[in-house]
Amino acid sequence: MTHLHPDRLFPASEPAQSIARELYYNIADLPLICPHGHTDPAWFANNGRFSDPAALFLTPDHYVLRMLRSRGLTYDDLGVPRKDGKPVADGRSAWRLFAANYHLFAGTPSKTWVDHSLDWAFGIKDELSSETADAIYDTIDAALATPELLPHALLDRARVEVIATTEFALDPLLHHQTMETNGTIGRVRTTYRPDDVTDPSRPAIVENLQKFGEITGEDITTWDGLINAHRKRREYFRHYGAVATDHGVPTAMTADLPLVEKQALLEKILAGRHDAADAELFRAQMMTEMALLSVEDGMVMQIHAGSRRNTDPLLFGERGPDLGADIPGPTDYVNGLRALLSRCGNEPNLRLIMFVLDETTYARELAPMAGYWPSLMIGPPWWFHDSPQGIRRYLDQVVETAGFYNLAGFNDDTRALLSIPARHDVWRREVCGFLGRWVGENRITRSSARDIAHHLSYQAAKDAYRLS
Repeated sequence: MTHLHPDRLFPASEPAQSIARELYYNIADLPLICPHGHTDPAWFANNGRFSDPAALFLTPDHYVLRMLRSRGLTYDDLGVPRKDGKPVADGRSAWRLFAANYHLFAGTPSKTWVDHSLDWAFGIKDELSSETADAIYDTIDAALATPELLPHALLDRARVEVIATTEFALDPLLHHQTMETNGTIGRVRTTYRPDDVTDPSRPAIVENLQKFGEITGEDITTWDGLINAHRKRREYFRHYGAVATDHGVPTAMTADLPLVEKQALLEKILAGRHDAADAELFRAQMMTEMALLSVEDGMVMQIHAGSRRNTDPLLFGERGPDLGADIPGPTDYVNGLRALLSRCGNEPNLRLIMFVLDETTYARELAPMAGYWPSLMIGPPWWFHDSPQGIRRYLDQVVETAGFYNLAGFNDDTRALLSIPARHDVWRREVCGFLGRWVGENRITRSSARDIAHHLSYQAAKDAYRLS
């Protein structure tokens, strides 16, 4: 018997529970719109099998890895590859360790996602544990050899209408070139993330900017040449389906400097003479420049602000980024976006979606801002907060000020392919629970709740990202 209750996450009391159930069954099977994420484009270009269960559930999922690391398990024993090529645990050994410690995930969204994925993709009803580890591993491994578990088949099964990957400005998009040949572009799209050439805190910033000039044929030693290089690169990404840009920045700071000061700042960066304050100012100015380019070309701008990334230098040195050592920080969107909004916030072609890890900003800043500026929308709960409780807190704090239609719907923002339908299911259940409570309190009608549930589960993301 499955351990996934059909009414999971719905309100415990009536009439809210019955109303939530009714709303959910009307929207549960809607197609998935996945306009922002970090799945590997090679999966969709090559459509090859996943190597083993650990490669599917464990090693790409920093949510899972960080919890196990917090309890003293090593990344070597979890099978996470090393930069130096030294051996790490094989897939089955890593899986057994994961299973033996699966109890650590009680109460976390990771458990919700993994349980859902095991059931949805493999029909596995037993909970993962030391006792079930090998049997579940063998069931998954056997299924991975079948056509039904290839990446394109999984997209079909999950009813994914569109999914976006995210690539840096210097990425040649080789996998997307393959997808253009096999007709996948459109369903799979890239996203332009220029952090590798806009963030001077990166050690290779000078080399990156030089490469940027080479691949675009622009003189990036001049400010106008640098901006035109971005203009060309954005056009290249749009050729492979991009409708959005993404900016992973430590703060939401923007700037609007005179040209002479911008040029002097660029020269300082290129000479390697910049300090932390210069890096922050350069990032801030580039945010405004990216907004101005979005006014030109209509690409939706996403700001993911407030993550202090790679806080464990040993882990970063051994294995690289995005493995669980990132920590949220406070974020000031009102003052941060002041320069950008003063320059182009009233432009009708600007669409900027704000993401934040600092939940204190939802009611104080993001909801009032999106509730006024036509150019601003609030992104869904992100990273540490894309959880049942995080979604509840989010809706409680933003809806009364921003309304439902200034929200950008949902995106899964994941590297783990099978967690995509699981994450969307949690969002849809929580939306229906929220609306069920409001209908039960006679705050909205059932008819309005049905429309809003459909909108937030499907149409909102299409509208926010201008997906036709």
